[in-house]
Amino acid sequence: MNFGFTQEQEELRAMVKRFLSEKSPESEVRRLMATAEGYDPAVWRQMAEELALQGLGIPEEYGGQGFGPVELYVVFEEMGAALLCAPYFSTVALAANAVLQVGDQTDRARYLPAMASGESIATLAITDDAGQWDLATTSTTASQTASGWRLNGVRSYVTDGSVASVIFVPAMTGAGLSLFAVAGDDPGVERTPLATMDQTRKQSRVVLSDAAGTLVGVEGGALEGLQTTLRIAAAALAAEQVGGAQRVLDSSVEYAKSRVQFGRPIGSFQAIKHKCADMLLDVESAKSAAYYAAWAAQELNEELPVAASLAKSFCSEAYFHCAAENIQIHGGIGFTWEHSAHLYFKRAKSSELFLGDPAYHRELLAQRLGI
Repeated sequence: MNFGFTQEQEELRAMVKRFLSEKSPESEVRRLMATAEGYDPAVWRQMAEELALQGLGIPEEYGGQGFGPVELYVVFEEMGAALLCAPYFSTVALAANAVLQVGDQTDRARYLPAMASGESIATLAITDDAGQWDLATTSTTASQTASGWRLNGVRSYVTDGSVASVIFVPAMTGAGLSLFAVAGDDPGVERTPLATMDQTRKQSRVVLSDAAGTLVGVEGGALEGLQTTLRIAAAALAAEQVGGAQRVLDSSVEYAKSRVQFGRPIGSFQAIKHKCADMLLDVESAKSAAYYAAWAAQELNEELPVAASLAKSFCSEAYFHCAAENIQIHGGIGFTWEHSAHLYFKRAKSSELFLGDPAYHRELLAQRLGI
């Protein structure tokens, strides 16, 4: 088992890092997070047409590049470090995987090429107002009428729900949990942006009132595929968290070297040394957990359920701890709006809750391990 990256994967990392340094500096992050859309359409097109990032994990027969979660891990890690404002996670980690895991060849041919080309922004609406990530608690229903499937219910905390052209909605039918594709501009869809602590990742509340839906896959057969989708997405989110944690660690170390107090750099003080050492331990341990989850997602083996929950729970807490310590090490300036520390702190907290908090995933781990 090799958890190292190949030369090609490292070249991919360097390319994405260069692109993000130009297109997602802090000034651009602040500009975009203040907009209603939360992303730059020109950059989104460039990501698709010049770098082919949207199609990286989509099979070649559906217009993608045919790579797997390990390559996507590299991309998500760099995007987490740069706090990229774009509907990339919702389209690539959630929606595309849902189609791959639940849909048949016809569904994949219908939805994936547009995602790979950047023409379509998509998302997966998992939770309702209660914010529960357990698919068994899905409250949205779908019924078949003479004119087709109609969906009713509320989906909340939907990532990029207001800009998505296609919203994939799990709903209960007479046969069980099923997955439906709903057009974002359907008359039966009402989308309301939500006020969020982390303004770099937009969320919406989606109300479905007899919204027209297209069945993806087999009626009543979506549960296993959606569970796999959430595990792959949890591994991708862990990669994002590692990227953010590494960035705040680098920021803390750089500041500790340059900030002089009482005639010497604050990094020479034992208290600051301990904080940086603890952050380094968190980051390196989080990388190990996230690499393991990425490998399990690549193989789609029996270790994925454990690896994904392990990575999500550990990386969530590691990122939040590092983001909080980054503020402490920077002192007074770290609490100001002008400094970037609060942007990472807010992303760390929202990511901790996204796709299930650490306690939820530890409970899943306990159940799977029979503890």
